[in-house]
Amino acid sequence: MYDSIIIGSSAAGLSAAIYLKRRGINFLLLGKDIGGEMAIAGEVDNYPGISHTNGLELTEKFKEQAKQYEIEPKAINVTEITKINGGFVVSGTNTENHAFEEKTKSIIIASGSKPKKLKIPGEKEYYHKGISYCSVCDGPIFKGKPVAIIGGGNSALESGLMMAELCPKVFVLTKNAEMKGDEILIKELAKKENVEIIKMAFTQEIFGEEFTKGLKYLNQNTNEIKEILVDGVFVHIGMSPNTDFVPDNWNIKNKIGEIITDKLGKTDIPGIFAAGDCSDIIYKQIAIAVGQGTIASLSAISYLNSLEK
Repeated sequence: MYDSIIIGSSAAGLSAAIYLKRRGINFLLLGKDIGGEMAIAGEVDNYPGISHTNGLELTEKFKEQAKQYEIEPKAINVTEITKINGGFVVSGTNTENHAFEEKTKSIIIASGSKPKKLKIPGEKEYYHKGISYCSVCDGPIFKGKPVAIIGGGNSALESGLMMAELCPKVFVLTKNAEMKGDEILIKELAKKENVEIIKMAFTQEIFGEEFTKGLKYLNQNTNEIKEILVDGVFVHIGMSPNTDFVPDNWNIKNKIGEIITDKLGKTDIPGIFAAGDCSDIIYKQIAIAVGQGTIASLSAISYLNSLEK
């Protein structure tokens, strides 16, 4: 039986792993690769100690540190966690779809989040055929082509700035009356002559033939359906937590699936801790996830010490 299993190997999970490793805790880190959603983040100018970087570069630094500590995640898709006498069982499958099952005294849930979907006609059909949820990953594919970005927060703003350097025309659609996010990003995007911000636009449909050709949106001011022709559509409307494997009857998730924790990363179930974007912390930032991972690991260590006593 492990002392602890960390589910998730992005900022929160790796931070927790480093602290457990330094304390000599017998633990297992589960995740496809170090980085997770952090690896596909855009520009990162607010991480202390590093004046300018991006998600991919920061992920490489995280990987270097993990290597120094001989920390390597095990590629497991966790599908269930259950209680047993004296601890928990973490179940799932590996990359070859073979069953995985390990026992542990404690669990740190740092499983992060995934992009929200629009849930409109054409979204599923044209995924990977013009629709993307990652500008950093797929943006260069659309160099020289018109694109649309759907969203009103920092992710959409960062995507707009990136695509403005690659594309002749960029449409940014937000359902709100104004763009939200950091003022510095809003001002920078407004300076781009090839960017058109369409406010009060509620996206209705994405259409095409073999690949995406455009989208339709509702102008909420005039109640008119309008159409724009684009080759790519980037969806940045927020994230939802990866917590489906946590039983609903444990009652430690809020209405949107985030793990409810106190300021020490504890849940209402002794031995279960959570950190990062899967938790109910209101601000989703890399620096905050790192701090939360640290707190959760120290709380887990205190819990394990209490078991020995």
